[in-house]
This record gives sequence, C-alpha cells and structure tokens, in this order.
Amino acid sequence: MINQSLNKSASSGGRLGPKTPSFGAGSMFFAKPSLKKISESFRTDCRRKLKICNCSTISEEIVRKYGRESCFRCPEGLVNQSGVISDEEEDEDDDDDDDEDEEEGGGEKVASLVSNQMTMKYGLVASKQMVGIFLTVWMRKELIQHVSHLRISCVTRGIMGCLGNKGCIAVSLQLYKTSFCFICSHLASGEREGDERRRNSDVIEILKNTTFPRICRTSFTRVPDRITKHDRVIWLGDLNYRIALSYSETKTLLDRNAWDALLNKDQLKIERDAGRVFKGWHEGKIFFAPTYKYSYNSDAYAGDTTKEKKNKRRTPAWCDRILWHGDGIRQLTYVRGESRFSDHRPVCSVFVVDVEVCESKTGITRRQ
Repeated sequence: MINQSLNKSASSGGRLGPKTPSFGAGSMFFAKPSLKKISESFRTDCRRKLKICNCSTISEEIVRKYGRESCFRCPEGLVNQSGVISDEEEDEDDDDDDDEDEEEGGGEKVASLVSNQMTMKYGLVASKQMVGIFLTVWMRKELIQHVSHLRISCVTRGIMGCLGNKGCIAVSLQLYKTSFCFICSHLASGEREGDERRRNSDVIEILKNTTFPRICRTSFTRVPDRITKHDRVIWLGDLNYRIALSYSETKTLLDRNAWDALLNKDQLKIERDAGRVFKGWHEGKIFFAPTYKYSYNSDAYAGDTTKEKKNKRRTPAWCDRILWHGDGIRQLTYVRGESRFSDHRPVCSVFVVDVEVCESKTGITRRQ
C-alpha cells in the first residue's frame, strides 16, 4: 500500500509499471513472512546505493586547505568491498528459521515486485517491525546514493520493560551532511488518573536508552548516537495521552466542536507546558477531531452506539501525534485520515526540512 501510494502515476492515478500481485487480505501487514519478503524485495535495489559511511579520513583542516575530489567518497577500509550495505550484513541477526516460514510461490511474487523497481520514483531505505510497531522510511531514488550511516535501534517498554508491544523503533541516517532520526512509538495505555506519568516515563526511558552504534572510525566525524543529538528528528505514533475530562464532559465539548477547550485538557499539552516531558520539542496546531477510540469500521466513537458494551467505551482523545525536534524544520500540514481499519484514525504531516550539502569541487557547505 505504501509503495502504491508513493509510486503511482501522477497523470493516470495508477501505479507505474506492472501491477503488483495480491498477497491476500491482511497478509501485507500482519503475516511476518509476507511482510519480510515484501520489505526485502523493495530494499534489494536500494541497498546497492546505500553507503555504510561517507566520511573522509582526511582531516577537516586539510579539506579546507586543499579541497577534495568528492565530499561523499568512502575511504577504503571503512566499508565492505562493494562500498554498500549488503542484504547479508543487514540480515545477519535474523533467526535461522525465517526461511522456513516463506510461503510457497513467494519467489514469483518477489520477482514481479523487483521487476517494478526501474519505474519507481521512491525506494525503501529502511523498515523494522516490533510486535505491533512498524516503521518504514522511503526516499526519492535519486537521493538514496547520498544516504549513509543507516542504523536502527529498538527499545521495549511492555510488561516489566521487556515486551515489545510497547516501546519504540528508531531509524537514524545521514542525508548529505545532515543527520535525521525517525521514531515510531507506542506508549503506555490507560485513562486513569496518573497514567500520564507512565507515558512520561516511557518517553524518558526511550530518550535515555535509544543508542545507535558508531559505524565509522574517523575521529572528527559528527555521527550522533542519541536521538536528540540529530539535526532533525521526527517522533510519531500512538503516544496514548488522553483528555483530562470525563466521558460526558468530553462528548459535550466534541458536539460543540470546542477544540480549544478540549486541547487545554489534553494531557500531552499539559505535561509539555509543565516541562515534564518532550521539553524542547514542537507540535503543530491541532485542527482535527480526537483520533481515538472508534468503533470498528465506523465513524462513531466507541460507546456511542447502544449495541456496544459500556466497558469498551473510552473517552475520545488525541492519542496519535507527530512531534519534531531541531532547527530547519517547517511543518506545512498536520491532518488526520479517515481510514476505518482500526479503532484509531491515522495522522499525517508534511514538513519542509533544510539539508546541508557539501559541493564536491569547492568543499563549501550550503543549505538547501
């Protein structure tokens, strides 16, 4: 679905290239073998262009004095023989039993998917799943050759801090000379008084425990190993912060479209304003209805219909959020979608970000 959305023809509204074969209802997102097979098929072509490291071993003083042939050339010894991240290196930690889970006929489906690579505008850079958390990063194909230092880190915050149903997936990469970090998280649930402190604790632990390994050996290179050390950071997901009002009070304000009154009782806003969580982070103005909790395949909030049991009722809230950290980021849109396949409504945001580009001939760094 992501590939179809990104790589459809602007003129005809359809996909570029041959039609992608169907993998069966639900298998693309919920069956591990199919998800892994699809990710690998899209990633194969892009991995040939991804560099492990684009740092030069020449000191910055020498670079400024004499210049260099290319700002992004990888010195020998810092990368593998082909100068790219291979599929074997990325999958070396995978379980040996993964191949046994492959579905019959999967090879033909993958071959058909790979045949579409030549006509795709966007390529898959990274994807990772941890129980119900899934993060994927796509990029225009002409930019992939300028990506390096790609790393992934996961933090579990489920029961006793061990299970992966809660926690985060973080992807770190460098585009030209600018570092990016993308975090997808699922924080502690619950709408009882004090549950917001558990969510605050999740955020604090994620920021403290998310680390990225250093994959180059140059001493002067600035490769961030922590989330907030990146130049540009996007944090998204089910943050689970609720509205500090009763169900009846919230519904009354919802019926009046009194967004400001509801937002003043939003737990995330309250906790951020008090400096207890996400200090220094930013979020755009919310102009859409709460995204949780909806009845299945319905536009009604859970508990609004007489058929539903009262114990399934939840106070509507803006559980799904997108925040950012760092300079050089401007938000253009912040909206919600109306997909009904979940009890949440998805949120979407468009950003314009500044990227530092080093000109290969002069060695001068500029923003674009």
